[in-house]
Amino acid sequence: MRTAFINELIRQARLNPRLFLVVGDLGFSVVEPFAKEFPGRYLNAGVAEQNMTSVAAGLASEGYHVFTYSIANFPTLRCLEQIRNDVCYHNLPVTVVAVGAGLAYGNAGYTHHGVQDLAVMRTLPNITVLSPADPGETIGCMRNLCESPRPSYLRLGKAGERPLHDTTGVERGPLAIKPARSRLALAATGSIAAVALDAAREIKNRFGMEIAVYSCPWLKPVTQEFFKPLWEHACLLTLEEHVGAGGFGELLRALQPGSCRIMSLSVREENAGLVGSQEFLRASSGLSVEAVVESARELLV
Repeated sequence: MRTAFINELIRQARLNPRLFLVVGDLGFSVVEPFAKEFPGRYLNAGVAEQNMTSVAAGLASEGYHVFTYSIANFPTLRCLEQIRNDVCYHNLPVTVVAVGAGLAYGNAGYTHHGVQDLAVMRTLPNITVLSPADPGETIGCMRNLCESPRPSYLRLGKAGERPLHDTTGVERGPLAIKPARSRLALAATGSIAAVALDAAREIKNRFGMEIAVYSCPWLKPVTQEFFKPLWEHACLLTLEEHVGAGGFGELLRALQPGSCRIMSLSVREENAGLVGSQEFLRASSGLSVEAVVESARELLV
């Protein structure tokens, strides 16, 4: 996803001379092509994310659409006050980009987990929150943001996420990765959508049942009507690489009509001390393909 992000940023920067990239001494092997082509619109702020954000706000107040870029929790939790006061309060066109969200940097331990960010960022005023599932959705999110600069948060995976589907219109509602008129649907946000898709295929193989799968990259602003395609199913099983509190599942439960039953799978808070690969940490929280199949079976009984 980060490659899709930087490639699209470069493409947009060729069209718009007001795009600017500020990084927190991270992103090497990713951001160099932008820095080389647009040296006057690139700044490495160093390991100083709070200052990075305030600098971005200053540039935005002078007419730039600024993208800040760092790993998972660093451009969000570490500089929350600056995002809140300098960017959102003044309604400035700064896009905060977090790469390796969720458990993607699991081998670095809890300090590098990005599993509270959606809950925190969704509480801020004037902000758009986007959590794409694959490179195609990342490009769609970038195009939307560049067409309409505003305070925004773009939550990306790390690298190597496979394309899941062809997509347009991320702002219009849930994206049907695997359409089906099924009683149960799987709904996910972020790169964990790949697990949902694999689980749906496994359910088809084991039980002969077609299950709809949705990716939901657009998380704010939203309304009950925005998620209307989901409410057409009697049951929803939601997946997110984020703690349950304030996350995707909780968002849907707050908006759901009474006719839809929702079960949510999320990162378990008690697993905060674990260190390991993203696959291992997902499995530890019940976010493996097998765990999703079992939860779906329980809902279908």
